[in-house]
Amino acid sequence: MIGSQIEAKEYPIKKVFSSDYSFEIPNYQRPYSWKKEQVEELFDDLTYFAFQGDDVDNLKPYFLGSIVLIKEKNIPLSTIVDGQQRLTTLTILLSVIRETVLNEKLKKEITEFIYEKGSSIKGTNDKYRLLLRSRDKEFFTQYVQMENGIQTLPPEPKLSDSQENIKNNTLYLKNRLENYSEDEIHKLAAYIVQKCYLVVVSTPDEESAFRIFSVLNDRGMQLSNADILKAEIIGEIPEREQTEYTRKWEDIEEELGRDNFNTLFADIRMIHRKVKAKDTILKEIREYVKPKERPKEFINEEMVPYSQAFYDIKNACFEASSNAENINRYLKRLNRLDNEDWVPSSIKYIAKWGSKDPKKVLDFLTKLERLAFVSYVLRININGRIEKYGKVLSAIENEDTPALLEESLSLSSEEKKEVVGALKGDVYNSQFCKYLLLCLDENLSDGSAKYDYSVISIEHVLPQNPAQDSEWVKLFPDEEARESLTNCLGNLVLLSRRKNSESRNYDFEKKKSRYFLGKGGTSSFNLTTEVINYEKWTPDVISKRQKSLVNRCRRIWKLK
Repeated sequence: MIGSQIEAKEYPIKKVFSSDYSFEIPNYQRPYSWKKEQVEELFDDLTYFAFQGDDVDNLKPYFLGSIVLIKEKNIPLSTIVDGQQRLTTLTILLSVIRETVLNEKLKKEITEFIYEKGSSIKGTNDKYRLLLRSRDKEFFTQYVQMENGIQTLPPEPKLSDSQENIKNNTLYLKNRLENYSEDEIHKLAAYIVQKCYLVVVSTPDEESAFRIFSVLNDRGMQLSNADILKAEIIGEIPEREQTEYTRKWEDIEEELGRDNFNTLFADIRMIHRKVKAKDTILKEIREYVKPKERPKEFINEEMVPYSQAFYDIKNACFEASSNAENINRYLKRLNRLDNEDWVPSSIKYIAKWGSKDPKKVLDFLTKLERLAFVSYVLRININGRIEKYGKVLSAIENEDTPALLEESLSLSSEEKKEVVGALKGDVYNSQFCKYLLLCLDENLSDGSAKYDYSVISIEHVLPQNPAQDSEWVKLFPDEEARESLTNCLGNLVLLSRRKNSESRNYDFEKKKSRYFLGKGGTSSFNLTTEVINYEKWTPDVISKRQKSLVNRCRRIWKLK
């Protein structure tokens, strides 16, 4: 039975970093990713417990968690399935301690936990206790594990993310240890190797190890869905090809960044399922995407094209010989929304047609943005949005019936009517107000406007609370009529500065010259420039501008 082959025992670090184990991190594992925050927390914990008394033997032990290994009984070779972050960081810490202390005897003692020295008499080479993935192994050995290697850490910043993490964490720990005496560092080293414990879970069976890895994650260990899927998927690829596919996987992860990389898997799940998740993302990917059954095809035909589309979408950097500028304009718009439920259908469509027919992509995004905007205005909840985008995804897959896609992106007459009604009402207090004004401003500039300002605020021309002795009250004597106009679309402008509470008391002419104009004597926004051109701001002006802007919205989003 597989269960009888699983061993789980608690060992101190002096046993873990001994000749009983020879740790290797396989290429399919994610890179070393611990940042200063995690290292700082570990170091603070260790120093706190190490200095609670004078005698190390009497100090309370510190539990470092568990590691999962693929390992045959009585054979040192141990493939790490889970635990590389802690083992790597502990190796860095021991190496930094060795670098910091002056006592040569202590340096040699610490080296024994980093590597086993070779012997010319025995004909053996140095044997490092921990070997990182092939991409990082040489760097880690040369600059961390070897004596005096830390002194030669490369100053240039052009390193991979994992190597940069190794370098930064090494220098951080070196800086921290400089605040301790030789005796304190000696005591810390003794505490780590004698009183720090790991639960070592080992099994010779790879599938069993991955299952343990997954169970531990489900119970709260800080591993991402992508980490687990990587182990499962790459593990199904023939060993001779694992390095190639690991490189593909890690290139994608590095380009997207860890958070976006994990989001990509949620989007892939949606592309397949087309409905709201009813279980964990991990479980639904296993059950419905089934990447383990076709690991190479999944990476080549889904991860690679979908990740490129995802990157183009999130960064609005789609490239093509035609229509690229307009496509990116719509992507920038969509990225301003308060949700990302539209992303999976965009990934699917751009991956499918981006290199073949950019015109089709532009047409699709134009209609998708309209659907997303209407959902935003009508405050359609997540269930309603997922249902709509699920229909879009189904239509994208059904190439033989193009009318289905058109139908899935269309609006009902009732939806159009409701949106127009919302645009005619109190826009200022809606969640879509800034999105609406930016789209209108962009339309007025024929798409040439850039919105890279650190601050964009919404301002009322007619103030919300004008002073009773102001010109505004004279121009708008009917308080009820004034209130109905204040928050409407026709009375709003955009500013590339923070709101000025004093400006509400300015009359129109002063507001234009002091507040609406930028340093160069012009406004950053076309909507605001339109207002500056008016000589007076009256109820009739607001009403006419309101009607004009609502009609412009009808044209932009085809709401007639």
